[in-house]
Amino acid sequence: MANNVRRRLAGLVATGTAGLLLAGCSVNVPDPAAPKPSPTVSTLATPTITPGHDAAAVAAKDLPLAAGGTLAPGEPVTVSIRLEEVPGWSVVHSALQGENRYKKTDGCTLAVRVSVNQGPLVVAGDDAASTKELFNYLNVGALDSLKPASLRWGEDSDKPQRSVEFLSLESSSASGGQPALVLARLFSATASSVYASLACPDTTTLAQARAETMAQLAVVPPS
Repeated sequence: MANNVRRRLAGLVATGTAGLLLAGCSVNVPDPAAPKPSPTVSTLATPTITPGHDAAAVAAKDLPLAAGGTLAPGEPVTVSIRLEEVPGWSVVHSALQGENRYKKTDGCTLAVRVSVNQGPLVVAGDDAASTKELFNYLNVGALDSLKPASLRWGEDSDKPQRSVEFLSLESSSASGGQPALVLARLFSATASSVYASLACPDTTTLAQARAETMAQLAVVPPS
């Protein structure tokens, strides 16, 4: 039963990111014989309000891994990315099954994915452990190599800049592929995740692309 659930998660988390990960890290490819996720029908839903939850207050503060419980259950975070405004970058596809993919003229590629229904990987009330479960499931590298990282929390430029903590894994060309950077966080309260994978031809282009990505990518808290 647990194996079937994890296989279903592959369609939500790993689809579209495996190509980038293979450039710099190793990844388990989902079993082609595994059951495919049922088609999801998009419907308009009435926003839910959690009694006593102050979304504005949560958005106004940094969100370290230890503060994941301040999010209200249900509504996932989203992302805002304007990388196409940076010279050399262009959009490959946008909001395709939850993924935004970009490419740069120097050979760098970036995929950013928001996934929901991640319950089987969630360690209740613990975003750090939940995120490690996500990395472990995707088998992108040793868990003891994960390092803290942060992205911008909120997209309002007229307000003080806040940060949201992620875990990251960086691999070099010595591993047999392109240098790559993976950032991820599984938000236990909402059972959803944000996952970014950046790969470049060499460490110099990776460093530049990383700086540009960090400047243009924001994680947007639920309202």
